[in-house]
Amino acid sequence: MDKVKVCVIGVGFWGRNHARVFSEINRAELVAICDINLERASTIAKRYNAQWYIDYEEMLKKEKPDAVTICTPTVTHAEIALNAMKYNVNLLIEKPLASNTKEALKIIERARERNLKVMVGFIERFNPGVERVRRLIMSEKIGKLVLISTRRVSRWPQRIGDVGVIKDLAIHDIDIVRYLTNDEPLEVYAIAGSLRHTYEDYANIVMKLGNGVVAFIEANWLTPRKIRSLTITGSEGVITLDYITQEITIENSEYLIKPSVKWEEPLKRELMHFVEAISEDKNFKVTAIDGYKALLIAEASLASATTGKPVKVKYKEGVANDSNG
Repeated sequence: MDKVKVCVIGVGFWGRNHARVFSEINRAELVAICDINLERASTIAKRYNAQWYIDYEEMLKKEKPDAVTICTPTVTHAEIALNAMKYNVNLLIEKPLASNTKEALKIIERARERNLKVMVGFIERFNPGVERVRRLIMSEKIGKLVLISTRRVSRWPQRIGDVGVIKDLAIHDIDIVRYLTNDEPLEVYAIAGSLRHTYEDYANIVMKLGNGVVAFIEANWLTPRKIRSLTITGSEGVITLDYITQEITIENSEYLIKPSVKWEEPLKRELMHFVEAISEDKNFKVTAIDGYKALLIAEASLASATTGKPVKVKYKEGVANDSNG
């Protein structure tokens, strides 16, 4: 496949970034954009010399793309994804994969039935700093892994209106914990609530993993300054990462060093992977299974916050990673 024909559905705050990046990727051809706001769709499409639509099914029928990214509100993800797969397109769905795990499983099943690939937009997986941290953990640079602590806080983004801070913000770090440990959370305990918004706008989540590692996630839409940080505690040292600057610090009893990490745009790396995997018929690094599991853990966290008790994470039997998931 010389060039992958791509369409973007939803060009609000984040979707317009998808359009921009696809226009910069040599192996991608941005053929069309769809948005329910005609003025917005046409403005972005003209900017990148693409067609525009307000009806995504009309777009899929006429343009016949190889792939589609879905950047619409969470409540629409499942319906759009299930309909889009009727046109045999591979998908990237921005997180969360769906509104709930029931919808997520429908997406997984439909992809398997039609032998299509679905990727979830967990952008931090493509952060060079995260990849460097993972290599450091695997090489036991700080000894045995003990604790992972993350902080993802900022003011409320006006683009969000249909999910709370757990499914919008904390879900990134839920996925990163799984990625860095190669393990699954078995039990979660969460405290969450709402001070200013309809859905929860602050959450503190503790996760116990199968290998004994503990993870603590702090997320809120209340902090004046945007912070995205990760701290890894091992038996022989500590690694810290600033997700935004991608700067890493490694510290133990003898030294403190800051390895050089070349800054790269995570979204561009993510969409380049999406395009290349489709072009070369390879598996995605982040699949719908990953999206389902992160959503399951998020729902367990919400249940714990409601009951005030720890909640076991109950993974659906038979849902395992594969080329289509």
